[in-house]
Amino acid sequence: MTKLLLLVALVLIGLLFFAFLFVMGAYNKLVTLRNRFKNAFAQIDVQLKRRYDLIPNLVETAKGYLKHERGTLEAVIVARNAASSASTRAAANPGDPAAMRELAGAEANLGGVLGRLFALSEAYPDLKANTTMLSLMEELTSTENKVAFARQAYNDAVMAYNTKREMFPSNLIANTFNFGPAELFVIDKPEQKEAPRVTF
Repeated sequence: MTKLLLLVALVLIGLLFFAFLFVMGAYNKLVTLRNRFKNAFAQIDVQLKRRYDLIPNLVETAKGYLKHERGTLEAVIVARNAASSASTRAAANPGDPAAMRELAGAEANLGGVLGRLFALSEAYPDLKANTTMLSLMEELTSTENKVAFARQAYNDAVMAYNTKREMFPSNLIANTFNFGPAELFVIDKPEQKEAPRVTF
């Protein structure tokens, strides 16, 4: 009888040990995936800060040529400041749904006013030919490409994290230890949703 009790005790201890290993493995995997998407957002943050630093120089260069377009220049600075603030809040907690939606909205707004500034610069040949303006626009375009690449890497990391936290049985660990969902960083650009118009 004691051998049977000893055997049952050993089996229970073995099961508890394997359960502990499973919980520990699932927990560590969730931590790893969460840290990956936070690191991926840090890469976005670096590029966004670079972009936010370029914008005032761009506006300052354009200011002398676009004296009659003060509203657009001011809108660019206001949108840049709003996006910079939203980026700071998102960097404090990457993946937070509210912070990521705020950042996406601020970035969409900034993209819109920058588009208006670029369109205006086309109407001013002297500004368009200005080497400082050309250099800043090239740097901004390059940075935009880096932001897009970093955003894709972030979204991939968020997708892996969210998938793991929703899958059974790791969802039990995620819910127990408060691994909340992370938000993708998607910037809605209405012009991309509309089919291009062709006129003859």
